[in-house]
Amino acid sequence: MENMTNGKHGLIQNAADDASLAEVNGTIVPPKNGSFWRKLWAFSGPGALVAVGYMDPGNWVTSVTGGATYHYLLLSIVLISSLIAMMLQYMAGKMGMVTGEDLAQATRNRTSKGGGIALWIITELALMATDIAEVIGGAIALHLLFGWSMIVSVLTTAFDVLLLLLLMRFGFRKIEAIVITLITTILFVFLYLVILSRPDISAMFGGYLPKLQSVSTHGITGADSPLVMTLGIIGATVMPHNLYLHSSIAQTRKVNRENKEELKESVRFMAWDSNIQLSVAFVINSMLLILGAAMFFGHADSVGTFGQMYNALGDKTIAGAIASPILSTLFAVALLASGQNSTITGTLTGEIIMAGFLHLRVPMWLRRVITRGLALIPVVAFTLIYGGAEDKLDQLLVYSQVFLSVALPFAMAPLIWMTSSKKIMGKEFVISKWMTTIAWLVFLVLTALNIQLVIQIVGKLL
Repeated sequence: MENMTNGKHGLIQNAADDASLAEVNGTIVPPKNGSFWRKLWAFSGPGALVAVGYMDPGNWVTSVTGGATYHYLLLSIVLISSLIAMMLQYMAGKMGMVTGEDLAQATRNRTSKGGGIALWIITELALMATDIAEVIGGAIALHLLFGWSMIVSVLTTAFDVLLLLLLMRFGFRKIEAIVITLITTILFVFLYLVILSRPDISAMFGGYLPKLQSVSTHGITGADSPLVMTLGIIGATVMPHNLYLHSSIAQTRKVNRENKEELKESVRFMAWDSNIQLSVAFVINSMLLILGAAMFFGHADSVGTFGQMYNALGDKTIAGAIASPILSTLFAVALLASGQNSTITGTLTGEIIMAGFLHLRVPMWLRRVITRGLALIPVVAFTLIYGGAEDKLDQLLVYSQVFLSVALPFAMAPLIWMTSSKKIMGKEFVISKWMTTIAWLVFLVLTALNIQLVIQIVGKLL
């Protein structure tokens, strides 16, 4: 299957000839017969790994701070972001199953060498921004739980890659099971916290109605504008690296692409899995913002960092009568679970991107060390320069999420173009005209908002 070229040291290959994540591609065989639930169970798993990216530590600061600053206003952005995510992830998973290529392979094989390298650089930076959030979240959780210094906690996260290397030896189904367990932990922790916070139900549901105020460029005193918060939530919710991930791990299910009916059924169950798991992610992201609005509204300056959130949950002057050290500990445990989950998916995506865009054939462990190493550089630098100050690390985290929003259109455009092409997808599997239209409209709106954000940031600097 490998078609090696005469590249230097034999490291260059034609990635299109290799299966994406070859070590797990097609290793899970769904039942040919059986009930709807049995088949859904067989296809369940990739959606959970995708959903992890929609509830990683990057969401926490932006969502909780958004609620604490603007009450329930930005819940509509969480809802819209989740609907956009469901559409894009369906398109990514479908493309992977139908073509047998992940998004990185498909993009590189249909662009010039220069264009492919440019897109790889943007994608690699987006992945680094994602990994920055995971490193910061995991390090701060370790610091809060065990009292380790920030630099020790940050460096400890470097060993997360060993976890994935170990898990891969036990099969992809085991990875999916662990991820689902960690997601369940996060869900129940925040459900408990939100119930205790007693949110205003009518105001909460009213927050899901879109309002123009959510894209205003004018913030309250000392706060980022709603536009910055909106793009931060979109960047933390709709993750560009997840499109590459889903297009690859959807192929872990063994499907006969020559059998059109079997392929259609597989795509349908992939969509069920994805939408169910992303609905869970939507609930968790909503609870993050609701917690900020119900418990911390009016105290935005006191919950701007993970450490401040941790302390606020134990401070009766901020969290009220329900404040206790137990709540603070639960928060830190959920944060650590989120960071570990994101580590698994982030390192997998690093492998997909490097192999797909650069056609590099290097050992699996080396690819994962490189991915985490690139993310550690800015975090270690900030930790050393600012002495482990959490506010500086959290500021780095928030702006990493804004960068993800800026990088998203560069992953969206190739995905929309390819999934709407009959030549690439075939007449039976090309996405519908209405979905194509909506996808391009979303692309244009996000691009316009990003341009507005860049103008606003440049204006502040000048």
